[in-house]
Amino acid sequence: MQWTLVVPVKPLARAKSRLADTADDGVRPGLALAFAQDTVAAALACPAVADVAVVTDDARAGRELAALGAGIVPDEPGGGLNAALAHGAATVRASRPESPVAALNADLPALRPAELARVLSAATQFPRAFLPDAAGIGTTLLAAAPGRELAPAFGTDSRARHRASGAVELSPGAVDSVRQDVDTGADLRLALALGVGPHTAAVAARLLIPGQ
Repeated sequence: MQWTLVVPVKPLARAKSRLADTADDGVRPGLALAFAQDTVAAALACPAVADVAVVTDDARAGRELAALGAGIVPDEPGGGLNAALAHGAATVRASRPESPVAALNADLPALRPAELARVLSAATQFPRAFLPDAAGIGTTLLAAAPGRELAPAFGTDSRARHRASGAVELSPGAVDSVRQDVDTGADLRLALALGVGPHTAAVAARLLIPGQ
């Protein structure tokens, strides 16, 4: 079974505000784009992934991610993260109704294709399933089998919200790269320790990051 992944990318100028202590306003948009580029490139290299649909209205992000092989879906609802994901999943299902769909965070710069494949393999056993983030509070991946609505509930305490929605919490071993999203400087240090992709590595090399 091959999956279509839906990856949301907000306008880069507004992305990753919590990294202000690590990257200034001039660097942060490029860092957010680098996260997305490494995430999408790793996802497309995963044998369990058929394609990636990026939901964004950011012209630069759309151009760069399309160059990697992603399909670009305009964020027509403009209603925030969950609306964007629902729209992306509906767009995918309109042309491929039997495709399993998974929402994947765009800030997984250490993502490993083999680890993503392990998570998606575990997800095939359930109608809906999710993977909690490294902090144990959020969600980095939400999967829906063919014929099932994605029903995303990302945001504050999304781990609890997805569990309450009936999605099964996945706990495969050795998938740290799929769980390590980056919102803060501390998160970035953890991702760098795992080993990030080339786009993030290039931008991070220009930053002064404590502990690195």
